[in-house]
Amino acid sequence: MKLFKIAAVAVVLAAGAVQATAQSTLNEILSEGVLKVGTTGDWNPMTMRDVATNSYVGYDIDVMTALAADLEVEVEFVPTDWKTLVAGVTSGQYHITGSASVSPARAKAAGYSDSYFSLVTVPLILETNADRFSDWDDLNAEGVSVAATLGTTQETQVKQYFPAATHRIVEAPARDFQEVLSGRADASITSNVEANRLVAQYDQLMIVPVDAGRSPTPIAMLLPQADQVWINYVNTWITLKQEQGFFGELGVKWQLLAE
Repeated sequence: MKLFKIAAVAVVLAAGAVQATAQSTLNEILSEGVLKVGTTGDWNPMTMRDVATNSYVGYDIDVMTALAADLEVEVEFVPTDWKTLVAGVTSGQYHITGSASVSPARAKAAGYSDSYFSLVTVPLILETNADRFSDWDDLNAEGVSVAATLGTTQETQVKQYFPAATHRIVEAPARDFQEVLSGRADASITSNVEANRLVAQYDQLMIVPVDAGRSPTPIAMLLPQADQVWINYVNTWITLKQEQGFFGELGVKWQLLAE
């Protein structure tokens, strides 16, 4: 009787494993021949949307195109924004997202892949305000306004770093650095990766010469939290690509100056 029970349990577990695999996002992608990727299109140089052609370019776009190629499926980029990034992956609007900073809040609802690079946060100001702001503490004062984009990690950081300042939170497609350019905010904060690109693009902007960047943060992809089969596949792919130098080559191509 005991042997029969053990055998029965083994059959149930095996059936459950087969069912889990069959229901995995990986199985869905392979069956439908399409990898759906949620991307915001507003994070230079990670993901940038050309409105005229409705196409995307950037580091993330190259990563996801390579992932789809190795899966031997097509890639479809699904427009999203920062405040709905997690909801899109949990509701099945897309199978995976491009790069997103790892945070406990997001991890409550969605799964993460292994990280493949990290970044730090730095403040941006107009060059004309260089005499006013030379370190983090200069921004944490009454009469100073600091902008952030709704739903981003920087929205939380602005409130954490600058409790004494005014917080100007804008909703995508508006961007925080645009508030600085227009004079509606004194500063914004962003990753060192994006900051270097923005300074190169806009002569008016500069990075505050802080002693060090804040909040070193690993970057990873968001996936369905309970789908370990799909998460395992993506993590295996990341490991192989790291060993092959793929991420390093892309870092050079897109000038990722993450610390």
